[in-house]
Amino acid sequence: MPEATFHFPAGFLWGTATAAHQVEGNNLNNNWSAWEAEPGRIIFGQKSGLACDWWGGRWKEDLDRAAEAGQNAHRLSVEWSRIQPRPNRWDENALDYYRQMVRGAVERGLTPMVTLHHFTDPLWITEKGGWENEETIQAFSTFSRKVVDALKEYVTLWVTINEPNVYAYSGYLEGVFPPGKHDFNTTLRVYTNLVKGHAAAYQAIHGAQPQARVGIAAHYRGFVPARSWFPGDAAAANIQHTLFNQFFPRSLMDGTLNFLTRREKLPQAARTQDFLGINYYTRDRVKFNLFAAGKGFGRNEYASDAELSGTGYLANEPLGMFDVLKWGLQFQVPMIVTENGVEDADDRMRPRYLVQHLHQVWRAVNFNWPVRGYFHWSLLDNFEWERGWTQRFGLWGLEPETQLRRKRSSADLYAEICRENGISSDTVRRFTPELMPMLFPG
Repeated sequence: MPEATFHFPAGFLWGTATAAHQVEGNNLNNNWSAWEAEPGRIIFGQKSGLACDWWGGRWKEDLDRAAEAGQNAHRLSVEWSRIQPRPNRWDENALDYYRQMVRGAVERGLTPMVTLHHFTDPLWITEKGGWENEETIQAFSTFSRKVVDALKEYVTLWVTINEPNVYAYSGYLEGVFPPGKHDFNTTLRVYTNLVKGHAAAYQAIHGAQPQARVGIAAHYRGFVPARSWFPGDAAAANIQHTLFNQFFPRSLMDGTLNFLTRREKLPQAARTQDFLGINYYTRDRVKFNLFAAGKGFGRNEYASDAELSGTGYLANEPLGMFDVLKWGLQFQVPMIVTENGVEDADDRMRPRYLVQHLHQVWRAVNFNWPVRGYFHWSLLDNFEWERGWTQRFGLWGLEPETQLRRKRSSADLYAEICRENGISSDTVRRFTPELMPMLFPG
């Protein structure tokens, strides 16, 4: 049997990712707490509730688990509504609590990456129109400076906005996120203000911490033609790719908003990403549909032979990981995989998914592409937005009612990869033997 290891570069970041509202519990002053209280917004009427009880202190034991599993980094977010509960009020106790968290990460040997905006807005921001209102740009910049001033002793890696494309699309076009609107022009206005908000925050962060490394976490969804021979499918896939994937990070490279028929110069946004964070989960096959203008004239589906997750939400498409890293080269900055994972309560698909996707990351690194780290989503099960508690992404399982944690086999698999700084044939043989002929032939 072959014995070999796909090694990653020295200093490669190995971590997991979490987000404040999904793990802290009892966030009661933001737009998502209000959204959860509205009937029909969350599947089965579920609520985040206590979440993973991180605000109650259980972040300590969970970061212990991450460190003991060989991880050397952790991505977390801060909750704007805790830090600035009203426009003219800052909660220094909340800031101190986050300072304890990031110091605790460093003390455990985990490099912290902090996200400033991960889907949630304070209620006072939404009362003023949220990101539809240009005043939010300055408010976000001020908030960002406040957080960086408080945490910069321990943090140099910053994500300004998580998945701005998902935030705008899901909240203002598809309507499954707050505020639940369905308007293209409003979506475009929110997109534009998010670009401006990132640019303003970028300058504020570097003003407080010149050595900071600042980027976004862009959600990349793979779109490929369902029928390679049909030009309509290729055109629809390209439209969806341009609107969903390309628009936001491109504007941070050249300072140009190019959204189909709308073109606007935003010079303040040019060259405002020190790295590109990439959230990748799956990819779609796109079929041309003349009546689907709101979805880029395409109807999306998974390949008929795709391996699907427990609820059918995700397909295992590891080649899409290589594709997104190749796509990311155009921005000419280092890349970090800021999220990648699969919902799998039984932990049957996750081992294959994890190994296959990390092998594609290794392929990219082997081409000397500037990939600096990988953060698995997620450390433990958490509240998955409009999907509530129905999807389990954690290396550790969680029972929300009892707060009981249960380690899944994938946690041990990922731990071996982190400690080895690579994927060994021995690890693959023991955890995913079915992948041996593909990864280690002969």
